[in-house]
Amino acid sequence: MSAGLSVKDLSVSHGAIKAIYELSFEVAPGELVALIGANGAGKTTLLRALSGLLAVQAGSASWSGNSLLKKKPEELVRSGIVHVSEGKSVIPELTVQENLAIGGLWRRDKADVRRATKESLELFPALQSRSNQRADTLSGGERQMLAIARALISRPELLLLDEPSLGLAPLIIEQIFESLKQLKAERGLTILLVEQNAMSALKIADRGLILNLGRLVGSGTPTELIHDPQLRSAYLGF
Repeated sequence: MSAGLSVKDLSVSHGAIKAIYELSFEVAPGELVALIGANGAGKTTLLRALSGLLAVQAGSASWSGNSLLKKKPEELVRSGIVHVSEGKSVIPELTVQENLAIGGLWRRDKADVRRATKESLELFPALQSRSNQRADTLSGGERQMLAIARALISRPELLLLDEPSLGLAPLIIEQIFESLKQLKAERGLTILLVEQNAMSALKIADRGLILNLGRLVGSGTPTELIHDPQLRSAYLGF
């Protein structure tokens, strides 16, 4: 499946500790895949490796047949791969408008940047009346919406999302996840969603992957994972 995201025998270490161990999986174009696991499972490490923030010791990772490895993060952004990291993706001292502008700084088609900005604000209406507010005055949910909205202005093909629900109220989580579902349905965006909130993630995902101590221990449709008693009790928290 060279057209989508293909990860084969990927290993990533933090010093002597192997955080990801010979991991292999694929994500088809336009698919929303939830990567689930407890703290320390290697989920964030994986996203950082795929977005050029961490070196990989072995294996391969490609998008549309092109390797993601040994490339700078900004190079990957320009080729359509955008990573929204957990809680750190907005610049607190800048306004909502200024944060959004960063998403399109490198793009030459300024008319489309304006269109993309308008679309992003339509997707997250809560941001529209706050365009002149500093990001550090927003609620946690609004900051998360801003981070995703800014990412969308670069017109990504693959969105790597790290724990978008962390620390948010259930209603806000629902709103954000509904927006992700909409992005997939309307724009055909491919999304790899890293989540500890297994049930919320599986509600909107096409497939789920379960990671434990850097290894893939389960994969399947949300229905398959939820109805597997062993996986459910060990990794899904119920």
